[in-house]
Amino acid sequence: MSRTRCDQTPAWAQLQAQFAHSGAGFDVRAALAQDPGRVAHFSQNAPHVFADLSKNLIDAPTEALLLQLARECGLEQHRDAMFAGEAINTTENRAVMHFLLRKPATAPAEYALAATKNVANTLQSMLAYAEQVRADTAITDVVNIGIGGSDLGPQMAVLALSEFARSGKRLHFVSNVDGHELASVLAQCKPQSTLFLIASKTFTTAETMANAASAKAWFLAQGGSGTASHFAALTTNVAAAQAFGISTTFGFWDWVGGRYSLWSAIGLPIAIAIGAQGFADMLAGAHAMDEHFRTAPLAHNLPVRLGLLDLWYRNFHGFTSRCAAPYSAALKRLPAYLQQLEMESNGKRVDAQGQALPFATSPVVWGEPGTNGQHAYFQMLHQGTDVVPVEFIAVQKPSHTLPGHHAKLLANALAQAQALLQGKADAGGHKHFSGNRPSSFLVLAELSPASFGALIALYEHRVFVSGSIWGINSFDQWGVELGKVLAQDIEPRLANGDVSGLDASTASLLQRLR
Repeated sequence: MSRTRCDQTPAWAQLQAQFAHSGAGFDVRAALAQDPGRVAHFSQNAPHVFADLSKNLIDAPTEALLLQLARECGLEQHRDAMFAGEAINTTENRAVMHFLLRKPATAPAEYALAATKNVANTLQSMLAYAEQVRADTAITDVVNIGIGGSDLGPQMAVLALSEFARSGKRLHFVSNVDGHELASVLAQCKPQSTLFLIASKTFTTAETMANAASAKAWFLAQGGSGTASHFAALTTNVAAAQAFGISTTFGFWDWVGGRYSLWSAIGLPIAIAIGAQGFADMLAGAHAMDEHFRTAPLAHNLPVRLGLLDLWYRNFHGFTSRCAAPYSAALKRLPAYLQQLEMESNGKRVDAQGQALPFATSPVVWGEPGTNGQHAYFQMLHQGTDVVPVEFIAVQKPSHTLPGHHAKLLANALAQAQALLQGKADAGGHKHFSGNRPSSFLVLAELSPASFGALIALYEHRVFVSGSIWGINSFDQWGVELGKVLAQDIEPRLANGDVSGLDASTASLLQRLR
């Protein structure tokens, strides 16, 4: 499909003028005081998620221009092309259809695709296996071995939904090729009561296969027997898995990028933790957000509004990072997941045609859960020289019964957003808070499989929006490859000491590390 890059539209020039006229000096405190309808206008309900965007450095005229920009860039057509199964991942000539993984088989056929039946069959088989594992009292530990999207998503979800875990299994995640991580997990396990899940689309990922080989060697050395019943593979390379000794495999498709794969067979550890119904509820929540993104008008479409706000901050205000602050201990791995989702998707310096971009793309995404972050990096957020938009995520209803804790948690989240907004004048200087620092506030009624699914799908579509308007391909990740290739050359050099052809710094470090 034909796409127009944002800086080549009339709206882009209008936004530059708008920023110069009123955006650069915008005071959200004055806007809130003067406009009684501001909170209502910048509040948005979406499936399972409420958003208050009223503390951001944006007004209605600016948002209207951003929506005009989205239309001029063909955002709606690009979105529709994705849902139609077109090959919008142009550098790899692939469709992008992670949304299909959570579409109910019985749903209306607004975007009926040939893969739907295969998706439903694989899901059914995977969930049946998950229930089988859950019912097997001989298995006490499940070790997921993967990296990147084969680790971050499932690990985040299992932790986030731990209150719904009733399997009686201990879930472990191993991703780092550093043997200390695998060794510490194996020290907690016994071979005959452990199930290993090897998660690698190609079954060739270097770190994953190194850990898988060591896990198998440990299993056999410790007297383990029946490798086939203690190892399963989440892969498309069935032949390689069989050569490894694995007979139980669950596949997925080349139109599922790693960072979008927790909805696929890669989500097996999630299904083992929360059960088939819990997994289905998670998919249903994500599907509800898919439908919101697919059908809601742009002006009332939460992923669109968030994606446009991200672009406004990155390209006009020049903010280089965004802080994710979930006020929920269960969501402690969400910032790490969002780092991959956004920076691997939109950390690009060329557009979809390979032309160098004259503007910035992905911000740095970082964060920690509240209230821990308040005692670490919030000092910089309040009084540092850089303005960093903050995204608070709060859960209205706790799942625990400890008295007093949740009120304190919510009070802190509200107070931090208020303090960033209002600031505090102080004649001495050291206690001066400039205020007017932007934040968004997302609220889940409760943290459930459905609300969690909706939240993650919201972030996926938000990343699509900003990437689409920037005119980049958000679905390849060539930047991951170069270091992997060079590592294959360097590894034997650590053994033989050959430094020929290396730059002086790398050669010196290699000699020191031998």
